[in-house]
Amino acid sequence: MSDPRPSATATAAIEAELRHRTLPLPFRVLVALISAGAVLLAVNQLFNLRLTGSAIMDPQYLYLLSMLFLFITFLAFPAYKGAPMDRVPLYDLALSLASVWVVGYFALNAERALMMGWEYGAPQMATWYSIAFWLLILEGARRTGGWIIFAVVLAFSLYPVVADRVPGPIQGFPSPFGDTMAFHVISSESALGIPMRSFGQLVVGFILFGATLQFTGGGKFFNDLAFSLVGRFRGGAGKVAIFASGFMGSMSGSVISNIMTTGTVTIPAMKKSGFGARTAAGTEACASTGGVLMPPVMGATAFIMASFLGMPYAEIVLAAAIPSILFYFGIFVQLDAYAGRNKLRGLRPDELPRLGETLKAGWPYILVFAVLIYFMMFRRQETIAPFYATALLLFINQLFPSTRFDLRGLLQLFVNVGRSLAELVALLLGVGLVVGAFSATGLAGTLVNDLVFLAGNEALPLLLMGAVTAFIFGMGMTVTACYIFLAVVLAPALVRVGLDPLAVHLFILYWGMVSFITPPVALGSFAAATIAGTSPIATAVSSMRLGSVIYIIPFFFVLNPALIGRGTWDEVLVVFITAVIGIWFIGSAFQAYVTGLGAMRDGAAGLGLRVMLFLGGLAFAVPGLEAMGLTHWHMSGLGLLLGLPALLIAYLDGQRANATG
Repeated sequence: MSDPRPSATATAAIEAELRHRTLPLPFRVLVALISAGAVLLAVNQLFNLRLTGSAIMDPQYLYLLSMLFLFITFLAFPAYKGAPMDRVPLYDLALSLASVWVVGYFALNAERALMMGWEYGAPQMATWYSIAFWLLILEGARRTGGWIIFAVVLAFSLYPVVADRVPGPIQGFPSPFGDTMAFHVISSESALGIPMRSFGQLVVGFILFGATLQFTGGGKFFNDLAFSLVGRFRGGAGKVAIFASGFMGSMSGSVISNIMTTGTVTIPAMKKSGFGARTAAGTEACASTGGVLMPPVMGATAFIMASFLGMPYAEIVLAAAIPSILFYFGIFVQLDAYAGRNKLRGLRPDELPRLGETLKAGWPYILVFAVLIYFMMFRRQETIAPFYATALLLFINQLFPSTRFDLRGLLQLFVNVGRSLAELVALLLGVGLVVGAFSATGLAGTLVNDLVFLAGNEALPLLLMGAVTAFIFGMGMTVTACYIFLAVVLAPALVRVGLDPLAVHLFILYWGMVSFITPPVALGSFAAATIAGTSPIATAVSSMRLGSVIYIIPFFFVLNPALIGRGTWDEVLVVFITAVIGIWFIGSAFQAYVTGLGAMRDGAAGLGLRVMLFLGGLAFAVPGLEAMGLTHWHMSGLGLLLGLPALLIAYLDGQRANATG
């Protein structure tokens, strides 16, 4: 019998992602005040209020954000596993104060550094401060991202120092240690590069909005809404997990924390309604993983993607809509088939919230989302949209005594916001050093040429190499760190061979997520398994089956960008419909049950029919293979020929069973 507990390594990784210190009251007040000050600073900058009397330069703004959130990082995140969790040791307080001293130096001298070109010729004092800032970034990245992130950031940030002494293919232009540190800290291409600029312009507001939404009861509302809409259908508890976890994952941007919050409700509900523990845990793991890919928010990574591509965030959202719908449809089809095959019922009416009452209680959240989407999609004001939505949410929340929270509640809200933002800043500063190393040495261009040469200037081999690389990196990095690294190293090579840039970046994002449900790491599956009390490896296998679409849909949309809306409306509609049919076939084959028709046969004959149905689904969903002279219509016809026998037999068997039953 397999051990129902995750391995020690998996448990440690899950704990590390969720681990933060419970601060004493004085420090909670301090963190809340700093967080509120940082949010006010962002509002002042993004709305151009000039509360300080004059405009703040962008580098100075980013230094101030770095200073404030690094201060919080060393207070909120312990240095090692056995460190005190209920008090702040003196060494952490010292590091927090050092962050203010060191980063404050650059904030005060930002204009002078820009005017005198310090990034290429810093004075000795600035060089020493740069080294200190670099050390603080390394420690912050280690605490929030773990040892793998620390090792990657350390190695790449020092790469420019030895760039001329490494093997030929990865050789670059060297620079002395002091100059390298100054470039990392003072230039706009390293620590304060695209990741931090995205944070300052976009991420702050959306993290604030997500935290406020959850704190004011948004999570409960969307959970109740999902239960009231689909809870009564067969397998309803699993379908609730799809909607509730998908939505909240989009808000939080963290797979593990989403599982640990929504999963405590959805997994017991699924088990109670007849789901096996492994299927219940696998469903929650897949739904929470997909949340990071789900518009309208998609977590922090999508905002960084918008900065890398230089396009409005609204375009990212629209492009991501079809693939995320297909992913969740794939889970939905399998859950419905699982429920049909196992004759599961929906939840009883007395177990479900009433839709009318749910909407009546939750209308503020619907209004707030309408405001958010209006400013994002129609006004194209992504930077300020979440602030308007948050202000409206807080205003409505305080109107009603039943939802109003007091000063203590406001304090906890800003503590949560500060902790989330600090974790992200420490990580983005570290990953920014990696980006800076590529920029300083010219390595990015060299790697692009080498990768294209290795792939023979062909897209498919390069995509396969990219998928494997993203999967491996995703096992040891956060989603954001994995994406940024591959966006610098791999994405230009894929674009070079003629692929759509937006499709390429979404491909990297999807394959960076795969490791959350795929062994040997599968942190999402392992976290869900701890709630369900079942085998983590068996849960990971169940997750892979339920979330199978995540492995194939990135290849489809990168080879046919119509699946991300890049084409005429009729092209988009055709590929979407055929993809839906293909995913229906694939999900039915995995579960041996065709929704609407009935169960598939057992034994060797049934297995053969399932294989044919699976291959037919792939043929329906795959883009046309132009190199082989096969158009999209040819592939769809092939899919119909392969899948039709299985559908027909399932239908006849179902009719026969109904007649005899």
